[in-house]
Amino acid sequence: MSGLGRWSLGIGVGLLVVAVLCRALNLIPVTVITGLLGLIALGMAGYDAIYEWQGRVDLRRREARAHREREGRQGR
Repeated sequence: MSGLGRWSLGIGVGLLVVAVLCRALNLIPVTVITGLLGLIALGMAGYDAIYEWQGRVDLRRREARAHREREGRQGR
């Protein structure tokens, strides 16, 4: 996960904690706003994690293809 993803994850979790505390204090407008912002931040972190994971999978696939091609040339 990149730095932006980690930052978004931390901010998102913090905002959701604030939303839960505001709900306990019956501050509904603040709860809604912080909850939505927290969910957006967690969505950004999730997107970043999936993007990084997909990049690593693509790198492994390219590496495996190059390895197969190298073995095929050596076998001839």
